[in-house]
Amino acid sequence: MHDYTIFKDIVLILLVSIPVIIIFNKMQLPSIVGFLIAGIILGPSVLKIISNPEQIEIMAEIGVILLLFAVGLELSLKELVSIRKILLIGGGLQVLITILVTAVIIYAIGLQIKQAIFFGILVSLSSTVIVLKLYSDKDELDAPHGKMSLGILIFQDLAIVPLFLAVNLLGTTDEISIGEISINFLTAIGAVAAIVIIAKYLSPPLLYRLAKLRMKEIFTVGVILLILGTAYITHSLGLSFAIGAFIAGLILSESEYSHQIVADTLPLRDAFNSLFFVSVGLLLNLSFVFEAPVIVFAYSFGVVIVKSLIIIGVVLLLKYPVRVAILVGLGLAQVGEFSFIVGEQGFSLNLISPELFNIFISSTIITMILTPFLLKLAPRIAGKSSGFKTLKSTEKPIEQMQDHVIIAGFGLNGRNLAHVLKETGIKYVIVEMNPDTVKKEKSKGENIIYGDIGNNEVLHSALISKAKVMVIAISDRSTSRRALNLAKEMNPKIQVIVRTRFMKETDELIKMGAAMVIPEEFETSIQIFRKVLEQYHVPLNVIMQQVNLLRGESYKYLRAEEGTDVVFTHIDELLSARLTDTFYINEENIFIGKSLGELDLRKKTDATIIAIVRKGSTISTPAANDKLQAGDTLVITGTHKSVDLAFELLSGKSME
Repeated sequence: MHDYTIFKDIVLILLVSIPVIIIFNKMQLPSIVGFLIAGIILGPSVLKIISNPEQIEIMAEIGVILLLFAVGLELSLKELVSIRKILLIGGGLQVLITILVTAVIIYAIGLQIKQAIFFGILVSLSSTVIVLKLYSDKDELDAPHGKMSLGILIFQDLAIVPLFLAVNLLGTTDEISIGEISINFLTAIGAVAAIVIIAKYLSPPLLYRLAKLRMKEIFTVGVILLILGTAYITHSLGLSFAIGAFIAGLILSESEYSHQIVADTLPLRDAFNSLFFVSVGLLLNLSFVFEAPVIVFAYSFGVVIVKSLIIIGVVLLLKYPVRVAILVGLGLAQVGEFSFIVGEQGFSLNLISPELFNIFISSTIITMILTPFLLKLAPRIAGKSSGFKTLKSTEKPIEQMQDHVIIAGFGLNGRNLAHVLKETGIKYVIVEMNPDTVKKEKSKGENIIYGDIGNNEVLHSALISKAKVMVIAISDRSTSRRALNLAKEMNPKIQVIVRTRFMKETDELIKMGAAMVIPEEFETSIQIFRKVLEQYHVPLNVIMQQVNLLRGESYKYLRAEEGTDVVFTHIDELLSARLTDTFYINEENIFIGKSLGELDLRKKTDATIIAIVRKGSTISTPAANDKLQAGDTLVITGTHKSVDLAFELLSGKSME
């Protein structure tokens, strides 16, 4: 008879998940902590309700796959190449130094050298799922610390193969072959490169054919097949499922189907993610923690402190500011989910005793539970680092510049603004925290300096006291607030424009002194609003009047909890009134050579051609025998409906 207890377990997990999300949201705590605690409660340590943790773990792996796929969708291969230095140098140094330092500490405590190296391997890995989930929820994957964390985490995932081999060598021989480890690592990288190339050329035509069938079910199934298939291939090559899913996401991020793919996979990702975090909580043995609390918590906090210090040092070595280093260090200070797999392998090879294995499992889960709190605390700690010398810009103050614009952040928005200012002759200075970007742009002649915009020395170097406008176009919310405060202190007259992704921050930033706050979600709404009105031929000056009203007073109409009719007064009258619009006759138009009489536009559409603009001159009240020529601009009047019908007819579309 079949065992269906897995369904009971999943029902219980989902049943617990709903109140957990509600409670933790009200407490303003990440739901991840709630899921971990729910797993502890449902597991063998407390209520002993979940009877098939192994099957839950398999289901949870799907959550990991979908999360890494979603992260890949948010990036692109070009963006991944742009962080190659972080990935290879930052990730490589972090793993190697963490293994070395941890091994030395463990060996000094009294364990054997093999065990010391084994513990170093376990500690070197961070939780890709937890960190990326938290950064994704906070919309900070594009921030400097988000990109740095992502690069290090990807390297850790790629390093699974040589680390597994190292563990096997530790358990079976007295000699460790560095050459063999290197060969396997290079083989893993080669396999990933091959998968990327193959997927890049096979995925687009496959998705095109699926989309062409116009059957939503087939498209969704095809996408899931592509995700799980790529994940399975990488797993077969000795890599993780997650890295394969990440590769699939990277490939599909550049396709025109990415938005629909997100819509199809997002609900599945969120549901399976809860299973993953609950499955981790199931592993904790509370009775062991109560028996040896000092050892467990000492190991947990020791790991957090040592690992965060190592990562901070690595990030500083890459010439990033102290603030970014602290955010990355505290964010990656936990032990990761792949360490469970490596730990079980070592346990089976007798590299670790049952007691030490329990200490490792318990401490790892505690570091995971601490991670959301550390990420919440990190901006405050990083904010207190503004006095460090490494945060200060080494640039000399810019001479003979005033009434200029300070651009904080040289991403897409910063680049576009700099281009416009350059064309209009307005002086500006860019402040950027990525040293590679600064070096590259400076070689092109850009007026750019390196530093943290939230540091007073950096603002002084950018001549904040003489600046007229400062535009904060970065993804780091806490840095934006700190930079705004400092800017208003150092130059009360400066106009500060802040870009934010979150509507809820608008009021706070305005109270802090921002002249204008631009929430991205509101701008999207305005663009939609504008395009819709254009389709109804509302005059451009009327549209712009409405747009200006919506943007006025920091989007107060859009931020209002209840709708208002003030802005949209008279729009209904405009839509019912007659209007005048223009239609251009291009060289492919089928009516070229036809007379207005032959066209008979008024009879067919109830719209009237009142003028023709031809070669710079205007033909007023054209006659029925006037023939249309390529390059003519027809001035048409009528109701909205009749003008729409006229445009359809003149475009050669059939009218029913």
